[in-house]
Amino acid sequence: MGIIDGFLEGIIGLVESSGFVSLGWQNYVMVAVSFVLFYLAIAKEYEPLILLPLAFGMLLVNLCPSIMGAPSTEFVLQSEYLKTHDVASQSVQYATTVMNGEVYYNVPTYGGLLYYLYQGVKMGIYPPLIFLGIGAMTDFGPLIANPKSFILGAAAQLGIFFTFFGAIFLGFTQAQAGSIGIIGGADGPTAIFVTSKLAPDLLGPIAVAAYSYMALVPIIQPPIMKALTTKKERAIKMSQLRPVSKLEKIIFPIVVIVLVALLLPDAAPLVGMLMLGNLMKESGVVDRIAKTAQNELMNIVTIFLGVTVGATATGTVFLQLNTLKIILLGLIAFCLGTAAGVLFGKLMCVLTKGKVNPLIGSAGVSAVPMAARVSQKVGQQENPTNYLLMHAMGPNVAGVIGSAVAAGVLLSVIPH
Repeated sequence: MGIIDGFLEGIIGLVESSGFVSLGWQNYVMVAVSFVLFYLAIAKEYEPLILLPLAFGMLLVNLCPSIMGAPSTEFVLQSEYLKTHDVASQSVQYATTVMNGEVYYNVPTYGGLLYYLYQGVKMGIYPPLIFLGIGAMTDFGPLIANPKSFILGAAAQLGIFFTFFGAIFLGFTQAQAGSIGIIGGADGPTAIFVTSKLAPDLLGPIAVAAYSYMALVPIIQPPIMKALTTKKERAIKMSQLRPVSKLEKIIFPIVVIVLVALLLPDAAPLVGMLMLGNLMKESGVVDRIAKTAQNELMNIVTIFLGVTVGATATGTVFLQLNTLKIILLGLIAFCLGTAAGVLFGKLMCVLTKGKVNPLIGSAGVSAVPMAARVSQKVGQQENPTNYLLMHAMGPNVAGVIGSAVAAGVLLSVIPH
């Protein structure tokens, strides 16, 4: 009879610990959301390198919440502990606590797997490492050849600051508003970096919004670009960019990090890693580590970043009214950034007497190189002989620097 009772207790314990009993409806809704992200990543190939691990992290944490559980301390009655453990063989001496006249061992318990991997996000390690890889893959030649592109890259960041004030108006704190506004930069690592420092409780919704809008650049941007430009403007052909010397490409990252580090130290981790990666690439003397930054390191960090950020999107945190506000404000920020870039492109078109195609301004939102490709595609729809890609890459890589600088501004002015 004792064997049967023990077996039944085991079955009951198994059922009670299963997800069918312990999970709430919010968890199942988030499982459905993860399936949508899987569809976008696999079927539509929208930013699959980050959306797929992010969706899997979201799926995993909502099916098994303990995988993100933090370590804790368990109080175990000393007399009971000694019955099952050989204290003489224990190399670790646990602290003791006396409660109700009984002595208890303070036995530490381990956290879940993703809790430890998440520390790279929490401590601001993964986003700068992503920037290292981006820098090693980026050619700043189009930006160096046409420094005016910096203006377009900066203009596209205006959406960040407009949305920042809009979020405060809607009742968000300054720290939360800064994290929401940075979505407008269309730069996932930067959004995660800022949010992990200012509003870590919003990391899940903001990361999902940031990467979703990055993935939807080809859908969101063209209507805005066409609405703000004329057919004649979209058909403008731009002259070929001048060749850029190797010396210029080597000097550029050094000059940029010196200026940024002196003027805006909070942006130095992101911009510094970006410029280090680029210097490794352009110097030509460290090909081995440059390739590692581009490939192996970038891939490993992307997996850890995507899965752990997705694992912050639990049902109880994600399914709130504020989440809908964040997603809507993020879309507004992204649209405003695109619009500001195009409008400044129109201004440059007027000032240069028709030598600048305003479409390249939309690429200043930082989603490299997708935003530049969208500029190229929309331009070719009006003029099949038009080739705007390299011209758009100038504002595009300027937007990467611009979003990091905007992050530095927010971190320096918002208490955290």
